[in-house]
Amino acid sequence: MKITRSIKISGNQLLTHRLRTALALLGIIIGVSAVIIMVAVGNGAQKEILSQINSMGTDLIIINAGQVQKSAGRQQISGTVTTLTLQDAKLMVEECPAVRFAVPVQTKKMQVKWGNLSTNTTITGTTPEYQQVRNFYAEKGDFFTEDDDKALMRNAVLGRSVVKNLYGDGDPTGEKILIGRITFNVIGVMESKGVDLNGADQDDQIFIPLNTALRRVFNLNYINTINVQPSSSDKMEAAVEQITDFLRDRHRLNRLNKPDDFTIQTQLELLATQKETTDTFTTLIVSIASISLLVGGIGILAIMLIAIRERVSEIGLRMAVGASKRDILIQFVIEASILSISGGVIGIILGVITSFVISLATDWNLSISIPSIIYSFVFSLIVGMFFGVYPARKASLLDPIVALKNE
Repeated sequence: MKITRSIKISGNQLLTHRLRTALALLGIIIGVSAVIIMVAVGNGAQKEILSQINSMGTDLIIINAGQVQKSAGRQQISGTVTTLTLQDAKLMVEECPAVRFAVPVQTKKMQVKWGNLSTNTTITGTTPEYQQVRNFYAEKGDFFTEDDDKALMRNAVLGRSVVKNLYGDGDPTGEKILIGRITFNVIGVMESKGVDLNGADQDDQIFIPLNTALRRVFNLNYINTINVQPSSSDKMEAAVEQITDFLRDRHRLNRLNKPDDFTIQTQLELLATQKETTDTFTTLIVSIASISLLVGGIGILAIMLIAIRERVSEIGLRMAVGASKRDILIQFVIEASILSISGGVIGIILGVITSFVISLATDWNLSISIPSIIYSFVFSLIVGMFFGVYPARKASLLDPIVALKNE
C-alpha cells in the first residue's frame, strides 16, 4: 500500500514540474534510442556483408597473383604479377583432388562503344564455369560456351550497368559493340549483382571468352585471378592446402626458398574480416551512445537534488508525523526509477520507429536487435537508480527539526 501511494505521490510531483521532468528524461531517451539505432545499423551492415559474400558463390576460394594488401580499406596488389597462368588453372583440377572447378579470370578497364555512345567498363575474360562458381548467371540471352572459348569467338555478355549506360531500357542482344578496336556480338545480359565487398559495381563489366580476351584484346599470356570451387563444403581447408602445395611446387618456390607469389582467400576469411570491422564500428558507436545514458543519469541526479532542496519542509513534515528514513529513501528512489523507466520506454519506442523510418527512407538494411533493446533499457534503469540513490539517501538523512525550520 505504501509503495502504491509513494508511486502516486512521485508521479504527481514529476507532473507538477513538467519542463524539469522532460529535461531529465531527454538524456535517457536519446541514449536508449541511439543505442538501438546504432546496433540496428551494425546488424544490418553485417547481414548485407553476409549476403554479398554468399552471392559471390558457394564455397568460393579466390587465388590472386602476388600478395594482396589492404589500402584505405580496399584490397590492392602492388605492381604487375605474371606468375599465374592458364596452365595453373587447368592442372589444378587434375592435381588437387579437393578442387572441383578452377576458373581463370583476367580483367582490364577499357573503353566500349556502341554507335555514338561510349563508356569505360571492366572487361572480364573467363570461362563458362564462371557462372556456377560465382553464382552469377546470364538473365537474358546466353553465356558463351567452351566451344566459343576454344574458337576465339568474339561474343560478349553485358552487365546491367553497361546496358543502362549504352542502351538505356533497350535490349542489346544481337547488337554489335566495339571493345577497344575489336567488334563483339552481344549474346546476353547478366542478372543484377550489385556492389562487392570492396565497393566495386559487379554489374559494370562485360564478359568475354578468356582465350579471346588474352589473345585478341589484352595480348597477355598470364591471368590475375583463379576462382576455385572445392568438391564439397567440408573440403575447403583441404583444397586450400592442396592448392598452396601445388602452386608452390609448380612455381618452384620451395626450391628457391621464396615466399608465396600468390594470395589465397576464402569466404570464411572474408566474412571474419568484415564481421570484425563491423563489430568494432558498432561497439565504438554504442559506446559513444552510452555516454548519453550517463549524461541522462547526471540529469536525474541534478533534478533530484533540486527537488530535495525545494521539498525540505515536506520531508521534515512527513518525518515529524511518523515517516521513517526508509520511507523517505523509497519515495525518492521511486521518483528516480519512474524517470529512468519512462525514459527507457520512450527511448525504445523512438529508437524502433526511427530505425524503421531510416530503413524506409534510405537504402540501408537496418536490423533491430532484441538484446540491444533489453540492454539499453536495463542500462537506463541501472543508471537512473545509481544516480537516484545518492539524492534519496541525502533526503532520508535530513534532521526533521532542521527541515521544519525552512517552513
